[in-house]
Amino acid sequence: MDPAESSLTHARLTAAQRRLAVCTLIVGTVMGSMDGTIANVALPTIAGDLHASASASIWVVNAYQLATTISLLSFASLGDIFGYTRIYRLALVVFIIASLLCAMSRSLLALTLARLLQGFAASAQMAVAPAVARSLYPPAQLGRAVSNSALAVAISAVAGPAVAGLILSLGPWPWLFLINVPLGIVTIVLAYRYLPTQAGTRHPFDIQSAIESALTFGLFVVAIDGLGHGVNRLASAFEFGAMAIIAAAFLRRQFQLEVPLLPIDLFKVPMFSLSIATSYLSFVAQALTIVTLPFYFEDVLRFSAVATGLLMTPWPITVMFVAKPAGRLADRYPAGVLTTIGMGVVAAGLILIVLLPPHPSIADIAWRMAVCGLGTGFFQSPNNRAIQGSAPIRRSGAAGGVQAMARVTGQTTGAALVALIFGLFASGVHASRGAIIAALELATVFVVAAGLMSSLRLSTQVQGDGAPQKHHAEQKPQDAIG
Repeated sequence: MDPAESSLTHARLTAAQRRLAVCTLIVGTVMGSMDGTIANVALPTIAGDLHASASASIWVVNAYQLATTISLLSFASLGDIFGYTRIYRLALVVFIIASLLCAMSRSLLALTLARLLQGFAASAQMAVAPAVARSLYPPAQLGRAVSNSALAVAISAVAGPAVAGLILSLGPWPWLFLINVPLGIVTIVLAYRYLPTQAGTRHPFDIQSAIESALTFGLFVVAIDGLGHGVNRLASAFEFGAMAIIAAAFLRRQFQLEVPLLPIDLFKVPMFSLSIATSYLSFVAQALTIVTLPFYFEDVLRFSAVATGLLMTPWPITVMFVAKPAGRLADRYPAGVLTTIGMGVVAAGLILIVLLPPHPSIADIAWRMAVCGLGTGFFQSPNNRAIQGSAPIRRSGAAGGVQAMARVTGQTTGAALVALIFGLFASGVHASRGAIIAALELATVFVVAAGLMSSLRLSTQVQGDGAPQKHHAEQKPQDAIG
């Protein structure tokens, strides 16, 4: 789809139609993001009901995450070929079918396979949703389009544990998945009615690259997760070695293709590559923090599980309020300025959390969490805008796939680092204060690294490749890529 076609697409949408289209994307993203973690709360119940061991039941979560990670680039490519909205609609249908299969499962194997299918569908949604959102707005309002993604992720973070707890208090665990069915049907109807359809580029889909990509990122997830959970080091070394060999073959093939699965052409644009690197670093830091803080609140500060859940909410709630204004600011000011400030605020918030007194009040913690949320909100929307804005419209799907991959691999890396640190500072059942502080300090280091990476986009040369400069933000990257 070229720029002219995109202009016609968003010009045909009335304000009411655009709002409904945006709501469709937000609800779909919330379902996909929330289902990545909603089953965590119910794992003990699921294991008991299906007569499975606790260790085996973890595959209910792992299957979803693995399917999501290994297929993002492939679905992004399919979106480029067949049109982003077509892939998004089909993904919604498959997601609802998979949710129904999850609810009907009567064995751990059946549930794991259904979760695998659900993960593939969620991956397709994640890969093309940014490109669909981009088609709803004119180029000058791209920041507003991508701010919806930050809003949806924030809603998922707030709603996930609460929704899971509420459902389990009212009914059995299958209702965790059944709730997607009526909500998904409404979303599918809205998607077919209000999401505009784009024309695909119809280039061939490279199956060999898809397989190599799946093996590369699949081995990455398995190896780093095993390293964090104390799996045999020789096995982890073998997995990393196999990943390196396959990744080398995968990259060599990408340089030989006119339209590669991994968009090597986009990484030639400084704004894009710096924004992706910044995104990855920020999500490593975010995962380090979000996984560590519950242990801090419960094991060190001795808050109850209910209080801990409430203490975690100021961060995503603040992101919800900040995402939209930050998206509008991103249409007026360079991403490097807003995101560097955002990461600076997050770093300040984390330092304030580390320096908490021995017996803080709920208010002492809440406002510090809100500071982290303020910084995250000012980072996510502008950074997502920089990623999408530095890619030509015809490469929106590829850009969205890499954007989602940076988020997923960053979160996986951060969670594994927490497990690794806790293992090194092991002190019985509960996490030690030293391990928790070390993890939070490492998260701060990654936040500072993300801020420094972001600041590199302030140079004049990089800004010419993607900063919002009147009407040139869309054309310049396309010229750079050719």
